[in-house]
Amino acid sequence: MPDGFTGGCLCGTVRFESAVNPQLVGHCHCLDCRKSSGTGHGTNLMIPEDAFTLSGDVKFYDRPADSGNIVSRGFCPNCGSAIYSRNSGTPGVVYPRASSLDDPNVVKPQVVVYASRALSWDPVDPALLSFPEMPPNNSEKGVGVAVNFEG
Repeated sequence: MPDGFTGGCLCGTVRFESAVNPQLVGHCHCLDCRKSSGTGHGTNLMIPEDAFTLSGDVKFYDRPADSGNIVSRGFCPNCGSAIYSRNSGTPGVVYPRASSLDDPNVVKPQVVVYASRALSWDPVDPALLSFPEMPPNNSEKGVGVAVNFEG
């Protein structure tokens, strides 16, 4: 896979580019990801903020996660497409939504968080590394980077 990826919203008002490949790609089955995605889970990419370039205005909705960290979810104020999020517990990192990528097939999910909250009609892929909630630290089960999409 070549380095980087691009994406944007449904109406084209918001565009973004990453100069690097994601450090991690994961499915999150928490209630907030389900509600903000409009389906059974959200798929988030983890990249350094300094590799992320955004054009267009994004509106944010802030909400505390289970951990008490504030998750700021950015979306297009025109069409409502979810674009990316930030988590106060992981400064310097952004989490673009896989659904906003121009080519979502350039990424492959590696991990599932909040698997205990998965809906019966959206089961967890047994081939992926899975955590019942958010992992408590970076080293659990060999995850080499912070897994903190929502928690």
